[in-house]
Amino acid sequence: MLNNSQYDALMREYQKRQMENRHKQEARIREVYEKIPEIERLDGELGGISLAHARKLLGGKEEALSELRERIGELKERRRALLAEGGFAPDYMEQTYTCPECRDTGYKAGKKCRCLRQAEIEILYGQSNLAHVLARENFDMATCEYYDKELIVNAKTGVSQYDYMERVIQECRDYAAGFREKGGNILFSGKAGTGKTFLTNCIAKELLDHAEAVIYLTAPDLFRILADRRFERGGEDREERYQGILDCGLLIIDDLGTELHSSLINSDLFYCLNDRGLRGLATIISTNLSMNGIRDHYSERISSRIFDSYRIIPLFGEDIRIKKKIKESRS
Repeated sequence: MLNNSQYDALMREYQKRQMENRHKQEARIREVYEKIPEIERLDGELGGISLAHARKLLGGKEEALSELRERIGELKERRRALLAEGGFAPDYMEQTYTCPECRDTGYKAGKKCRCLRQAEIEILYGQSNLAHVLARENFDMATCEYYDKELIVNAKTGVSQYDYMERVIQECRDYAAGFREKGGNILFSGKAGTGKTFLTNCIAKELLDHAEAVIYLTAPDLFRILADRRFERGGEDREERYQGILDCGLLIIDDLGTELHSSLINSDLFYCLNDRGLRGLATIISTNLSMNGIRDHYSERISSRIFDSYRIIPLFGEDIRIKKKIKESRS
């Protein structure tokens, strides 16, 4: 997906990551050795016995091998006990990885790891600032305190906006937790400031933390990329950007309906949603449009695809960002 210079720069980042994690491991080992010198002695003995074990294995001396295995087991058990007594976890001295799946190489079983694909996505789609946004907007920061306990959003059940949003947040948590097994599409609809973008960011953060490939685009940016490919403009990366939209594990389209309206946009949107749907790939859409607004704004093919294949989650009430600003100004 990347040109050579971009790829080389990315691989240097992986090498830097490996080195930093090795240095962290070495620091943890030094910490343990200083606190429990006996473990350093045990590690030295284990290293020597393991070498002897390998030699005996090559020589086929089964009786000696049995004795060595027994001694190795005793030393490891003693080592585990000493770590526990010193207040350390059993794996405290082991190598850790930013991405355990590829062990910070970028590749798993000869194929690009999800973490490498996501790093490519950040470069190709200019999403390098997304991490800063998600540090503020994630499930740890999710709260219902700005939603109204008196506002009834369902007259039949008597559910308040506050109770409703509690359920929605939990539904989004469940969606993220079961994404790899279930996937699925979501449409968030509602006025500006009711929490649509915040919820998509919460889901995106959770999936990115589990190395899923996520592309986050506003509707105008999405259609610009699709148009670049259609009209063969936008530089050498246009085909990669276009294909990434069709292939990523989760595509997030924010503010659908804010783009300029045309028959070409209708056509591009239907192809994108239909292609991803046929391949079982997940899409999340947020929009200020109502269901009737979607029918009026887009073709019948698009509205039918959305209504049939997406979990519709309407959000109610006024702009809670105003309430947040008022509270912050008073504190």
